[in-house]
Amino acid sequence: MTEAQFRNKVTWFSFVFSLLVIWVHSYNAQLFLGLTGDMAIVYRAEHRIGEAWGQIAVPGFFMISGYLFYRDFTWAKLQGKWNRRIRSLIVPFILWNFIYYAGYVIGSRIPGISEVVGKGVVPVSLHALTDAVVNYRYNYVFWYLYQLILLTALAPVLYVILRRVWSRVLLLTGLWVIIELELSLPLVNGDALLYYSTAAALALGSETVSAVKPAPSGMAEEAWSVRGAVLGALMAAAAVWTYNWGLSHAVIPGFVLCRMLAVAGLWLMVPGERLPAAREFMCHNFFLYATHFAFVRFINKAFSMVFHVTLWEPYALFLVMPVLVLAISSGLGRALRRFLPGLWNVLNGYRT
Repeated sequence: MTEAQFRNKVTWFSFVFSLLVIWVHSYNAQLFLGLTGDMAIVYRAEHRIGEAWGQIAVPGFFMISGYLFYRDFTWAKLQGKWNRRIRSLIVPFILWNFIYYAGYVIGSRIPGISEVVGKGVVPVSLHALTDAVVNYRYNYVFWYLYQLILLTALAPVLYVILRRVWSRVLLLTGLWVIIELELSLPLVNGDALLYYSTAAALALGSETVSAVKPAPSGMAEEAWSVRGAVLGALMAAAAVWTYNWGLSHAVIPGFVLCRMLAVAGLWLMVPGERLPAAREFMCHNFFLYATHFAFVRFINKAFSMVFHVTLWEPYALFLVMPVLVLAISSGLGRALRRFLPGLWNVLNGYRT
């Protein structure tokens, strides 16, 4: 693939993952139907999509982020990569968490809206503000961004380990053991570190990396081929088998492996050279990720308060939720780009 084709493929995958993650947060069976037999039927139907498909989204984000950070990496580029991540991760992390906190503070005090918010009266204090900004208290989905910030900060340590094959194998093996034993690492999630580090290792190549010259790109950036597509299909099939095996045996590493295989398999199967150029709205995935939870929550709660539903209306709403949220997010994004371009750049993590 050319550089433009590779970047376009990254945008396509990020966009699809952004839509999938909406389904993860769109479960609504209990909200509409209560603890009933009908609720169980709808929940199982939603779970088949939200769990089997939606759960590959965030691992996919981690793998894309890890690959891009260590692609063409050298020590000389570390400072520049950190500076760009300050703009694309830390600044929007702080701003979005503040916006969510302010929204909950205001919404919890407006009759009618407070019932939708469902948080009681959110306190206004320095402690509550600090908690909201640092611990993403009112913006739950930013646990991913919090983890990504920590992983980015670990770059010097990870690079020393990942640049050599033997230490790379030790790290990845150790992470699988940690996941199998359900051990906790300080601050960083073990599975997030595994997804990120595995993709970073692929970006660094199979040989020991020079401190000056980065390793050449590998299979992830090769032109589409039947060999790669077959390998990808085998990985996708293995992901399905591993997922079912994990369900039947309640094995956490099975789910982790399933998600990793699914992301890698799909990447190999999709021909990047044949993908059409990503549309503008597909390039605003950070903004979509940052806003989707609020829109999903509001749509589900407002719909449940206004309409009387039967068995399948909640499921239909669940199915179309990515389209509804994308339409709202895209419309809001267009307005911000037109009238407040500076604010838009920050809210979208300076991504173009």
